[in-house]
Amino acid sequence: MSKIGNVLIKLNGATVTLSNDIATVKGPLGTLNVNYPSKLLKININTDGIKVDMIDVNDKKTQVFHGTIASNIKNAIEGVTKGFVEELKIVGVGYKAAVSGQKITLSIGFSHPVVFEADKSIKVAVPEVTKIILTGYDKQKVSELAANIRSIRKPEPYKGKGIFRNNEKIIRKVGKTAEGSGKKK
Repeated sequence: MSKIGNVLIKLNGATVTLSNDIATVKGPLGTLNVNYPSKLLKININTDGIKVDMIDVNDKKTQVFHGTIASNIKNAIEGVTKGFVEELKIVGVGYKAAVSGQKITLSIGFSHPVVFEADKSIKVAVPEVTKIILTGYDKQKVSELAANIRSIRKPEPYKGKGIFRNNEKIIRKVGKTAEGSGKKK
């Protein structure tokens, strides 16, 4: 039994309609569709909120989908009402970012600039050359773009350079020539 699936999901100004195994969530920022298996789950919409119920409580497949579909609907409601924000911080000498339209250009120590194309539903801002802010109503697209940008130059523990996501902290390591390395001089 999923604890997440049993929680009542508040609408917060969004409207949800059900048709053909698709829950359509509309809000001030946009519209999202969430697919769900209607043979396994029943979605009840009230004035208080949305409740996802299992049709067969003892079926393992139903139990797997219960919490996941409830979380997807909750994220869709939060996305179309508030939106999601990902902040990326670039650390390193000469590392910088620039944006033109939906293209993000990164100069991060390679011999060539790295260019990313953002989806039209994602707003990209570079308030400083070392900071990228991604905002959008689809959590999956915003998080995926942030993860793809971070994967180009992951933070490394020796010099502390790289692309950090949402004030990420890394544990710094001492180098081989540091005092704690075990070598005797």
